[in-house]
Amino acid sequence: MHRTLPAGLGLETHPRVVFPVPSAVSGNGAFAYSTNPATGEVLAGIRLDDERSYETVLGRASEGFLRWRSIPAPVRGQVVRAIGEELRAHKEALGELIALEVGKIRAEGLGEVQETIDIADFAVGLSRQLYGKTMPSERADHVIREHWHPLGPIGVITAFNFPHAVWGWNAMIGAVCGDTMVWKPSLLAPLTALATNTIAQRVAEGLGHSGVFELVIGTDAVIGERLIADRRLPLVSATGSCRMGRHVGSVVAGRLGRTLLELGGNNAVIVEPDADLDLALRAIVFSAVGTAGQRCTTTRRLIAHASIVDPLTDRLATAYRSIRIGDPLAEGTLVGPLISASAVEAFERAIARAVAEGGKVVVGGKRFGSGNGHFVEPTIIRAPASGLPIAHEETFAPILYVFSYRTLDEALALNNGVSQGLSSAILTGSNRTAERFLGPAGTDCGLAYVNLGTSGAEIGGAFGGEKDTGGGRESGSDAWKAYMRRQTSTINYGSAFTLAQGIRFE
Repeated sequence: MHRTLPAGLGLETHPRVVFPVPSAVSGNGAFAYSTNPATGEVLAGIRLDDERSYETVLGRASEGFLRWRSIPAPVRGQVVRAIGEELRAHKEALGELIALEVGKIRAEGLGEVQETIDIADFAVGLSRQLYGKTMPSERADHVIREHWHPLGPIGVITAFNFPHAVWGWNAMIGAVCGDTMVWKPSLLAPLTALATNTIAQRVAEGLGHSGVFELVIGTDAVIGERLIADRRLPLVSATGSCRMGRHVGSVVAGRLGRTLLELGGNNAVIVEPDADLDLALRAIVFSAVGTAGQRCTTTRRLIAHASIVDPLTDRLATAYRSIRIGDPLAEGTLVGPLISASAVEAFERAIARAVAEGGKVVVGGKRFGSGNGHFVEPTIIRAPASGLPIAHEETFAPILYVFSYRTLDEALALNNGVSQGLSSAILTGSNRTAERFLGPAGTDCGLAYVNLGTSGAEIGGAFGGEKDTGGGRESGSDAWKAYMRRQTSTINYGSAFTLAQGIRFE
């Protein structure tokens, strides 16, 4: 199954995209390969940045910030508005490119582009709402005000599983806040990054604003380490594994910079005896197998009441057997491939370990197909009463571990008993149970859902989690404050010099 790149994005003529595919290192420098995970086919070679080109990009972003920060925020919002409109015009092509490059089904690829369009709309409104506060002073003829100012060029590191939307969360909000972007995408999704950033850059420059949207594509050793250590980037927003986040956080903290970390998740759904099981079935299946289990919000643990765990597991197994796996661009496909051969191997190791720890495979558990694509069967594993240690680890694959409980306290302990704290959900017909789940003694996750699954966040709320998930918040609500610096200003509009706390110095 050979796929050509979607038309209209300019990738065929982009100076960094090379056809035919070159060797990893040629006379023109180093290359990365963009590969279709559904076929194993190499789509294109992408010329990588080196130390010199990194410095050029950082110089443009730094100079651009000096101009961009002084542009009125509502004017910055109009630039973002124009970018959103251009993304609308290219939504189909970008969505198909995401499906082609990272294996998401077409509907999810289109949905990801729509998410960036939505956050652009949100950011346009936000550009007129970057509010500060006015506070009373204890001194006569004084006033205290809180101002929010642009922070600087920010580094944005994104993972392969959301190669478009996570950049959008950061870039659209950061841009209206007055920051410029230096985007380092995953080397597993460079074409999506090139196409997306080219659109944003072209629109901004067409409106007279250069250096706002910049892109560096390179290895962690050459580009990633340099970026996180760079004092010119006061904020690094990084999405990836917990291991990666610990390293990024440590390096950036060492230079007293800021981080916004969106790391791993090990998410659970609790199902109470009074839950609507039809609703539970749909919520769990989408959250557990969507994006082939490669979302940080994927449901990885099902915690079902002992009275319903058997019939619910049976219904889930029946649904899993009906799931169509295959070409992500084909009509009717619900599950595409894993991103790489190493991801398939990790899937197999996790299942073997689960079985060794006493788990029972209910459905799935194997590779799917015989071609070069990285397909696996969505899998359900029943955990023994003694527990399942592998379930405390995040495997980026469609594996659902099933546990049972008898009391809500027991279910909450299971929900909270992992090191990550991103997303969680409960299905129940009781308001009391729902409110307890959402209360201070309930779920310890940053995202909590009632009668929904763990995936599918909307852009209006702040997205992020606690514990090993990193504590970062992106997208809606007041997440914009991460991209700005707070200044507390005190103004004396009288003629007397007065000190606070009653201090006299005469």
